[in-house]
Amino acid sequence: MCTFALEFKSNSKFCDNMKKLFILLALAQPYFLLAQTNVLPENTKRSSTCVPESDFPRYDDQNCAYFKVTAPDAHKVQVAVAGIQPLDLQKDSLGVWTGKTTPLPVGFHYYSLVIDGASVPDPSTYTYFTNHPVSGIEIEEGEEGNYYRPQRGIAKGQVRSVQYYAESTKEWRRALVYTPAEYETNGKKRYPVLYLQHGMSEDETSWTRAGLMHNIMDNLIGAKECVPMIVVMESGDINRPASKPGDPNPFAGFADYGKTFYEVMIQDLIPMIDKTFRTKTDRDHRAMAGLSWGGRQTMEIVTNNIDKFSYIGDFSGALLLQNLKEDFGGILSRPDEFNRKIHYFFIGYGGAGDFGPSDIKALEGSGIKFDTYESPGTAHEFLTWRRCLRKFVPNLFK
Repeated sequence: MCTFALEFKSNSKFCDNMKKLFILLALAQPYFLLAQTNVLPENTKRSSTCVPESDFPRYDDQNCAYFKVTAPDAHKVQVAVAGIQPLDLQKDSLGVWTGKTTPLPVGFHYYSLVIDGASVPDPSTYTYFTNHPVSGIEIEEGEEGNYYRPQRGIAKGQVRSVQYYAESTKEWRRALVYTPAEYETNGKKRYPVLYLQHGMSEDETSWTRAGLMHNIMDNLIGAKECVPMIVVMESGDINRPASKPGDPNPFAGFADYGKTFYEVMIQDLIPMIDKTFRTKTDRDHRAMAGLSWGGRQTMEIVTNNIDKFSYIGDFSGALLLQNLKEDFGGILSRPDEFNRKIHYFFIGYGGAGDFGPSDIKALEGSGIKFDTYESPGTAHEFLTWRRCLRKFVPNLFK
């Protein structure tokens, strides 16, 4: 008989449940002991991407990242941070693997664990969705990063999920839509729209979860550095691999990668947004921007539908300019037409071999008007694109 408490002596179901609980606690005891004996690396901070109760990953004042994984049966564990060589973790007698990277650039970085050859997300962080789930670590900037952090005294907009049916592809789709704080209280005002695309293998959540675009927009609008606007984010059909496993030419799929979205954008997404939200529907109040492959999508869509857009933002975009008379329908070889129809063309990029410089070189002397921005100390990563968004948006809809 269970003697846990006198009043429950006759409750056999309670006794059975308590026995199960004690068994579970006994089985979990080694993990509790391990947690109690954890010693955190000195002078390190917990990443803001950690799930509750997780102390790793961490980083120090030199921007070195620290990782910890419990995998007692594994033979090899690595951390693969985007843009750097995989880091081999070291195993202790309890089956805990740890390691420290060389200094990383500030900002947000995707990473995965590679356990005995299998790439998996780290359960210690929130999951970020590409064509396979990954983890993330944020190496924080100082006060210079306040533009993408929520600020007291700044009114907050909303990001809502909108499901819609695309007749062009006969499927249900989803878009995330940012509305400025005043949208709910200013019931008659209409707003310009920025369509904002992510990069290859990411999805429509990337700009809010990794890019923190809602904070950037709130802060810019609150400081009156840009006009209030609606921002729309969609998967763009590049949330999937460009090629299938086993394809003899893995690069062949890039020729049409994401092009199914072009018709969706014009025939379904824009009409749905204009019908659902209080938008200004003329081309002078519609912009598009994208990062990486989303930058290429932006250029393809805008130049083929120049009667519907008047602003272009290219953030590390894979424009891959080769021949201005042929690229993007040849419009870049017609500067008078382009400059008359496009009110503002922005090209931003990071260093370390990022997309951008070669396209800028190709445009030099063409007569095309454009602004450029190089993000200091970053590469093909989200801190570059946060900074690009901050630079781009104040130039819209003036």
